[in-house]
Amino acid sequence: MKSKIAAALCAILIIAALFAGCASKDAAQTDEAALADGVYSADFETDSGMFHVNEACGGKGTLTVSGGEMTIHISLVSKRIINIYAGTAEEAKADEANIISPTTDEITYSDGMTEEVFGFDLPVPVLGEEFDCAILGESGKWYDHKVKVANPCALPEAAKSAALSDGAYTIEVVLDGGSGRASVESPARVTVSDGKASVNLVWSSTHYEYMLVGETEYDRVNTEGNSEFSIPFEPDADGNMAVSALTTAMSEPRLIDYTLRFDMSTLKGEAA
Repeated sequence: MKSKIAAALCAILIIAALFAGCASKDAAQTDEAALADGVYSADFETDSGMFHVNEACGGKGTLTVSGGEMTIHISLVSKRIINIYAGTAEEAKADEANIISPTTDEITYSDGMTEEVFGFDLPVPVLGEEFDCAILGESGKWYDHKVKVANPCALPEAAKSAALSDGAYTIEVVLDGGSGRASVESPARVTVSDGKASVNLVWSSTHYEYMLVGETEYDRVNTEGNSEFSIPFEPDADGNMAVSALTTAMSEPRLIDYTLRFDMSTLKGEAA
């Protein structure tokens, strides 16, 4: 069984959708013959509430086009679907050689929690139209479903760089929450190292001692001046990221909840 880290992948799919340039829904732009070789984000729709992509991926998968052949990688919600097949349940029973085995994908949710789920690389015969996809559950029974892949969106150059290349980037950010008096410097600096992205935040106060992302504490990285932190860069599908911060500006230390609102359309390389 293959293993795949999907946390960064899902973030890039969301960035691609928010950043710009997704294809429109008209037939001319979604025709597979017009789709050049490359990697895209794409909507993955199903006819079932039990079979769908993980919420962390914003309803999207990674569509790869090579030599005119299309395949979409989807990360599911659990490990309960153990195989899929590009066709009907009856066809799957007679075509064991082409049954698709899962990858193990690590998903990171907006609250910082992580989970291993199954993912699959599904051949895509057509864009914008339903096609057959059978799934095999833990019970050992095959089930028929209809799925659709639509709205391919090429990764913008800045998003590609953030996904594939180590380097430094900037992004506009606004802080919401608390009394409304606190803020963070904008644009903020995003650093990608070994495929992992972090964001450097400089607060408007000297009194913040640590930040909390999910269950993980991050201490300030400076000792003088306004409080500064480096935390994982993990915005959700709307560009938002929930955090907490401990302030000592009051009569006693207090942990306050905030939301970082990143404008994904402003993400760019520092050299740009």
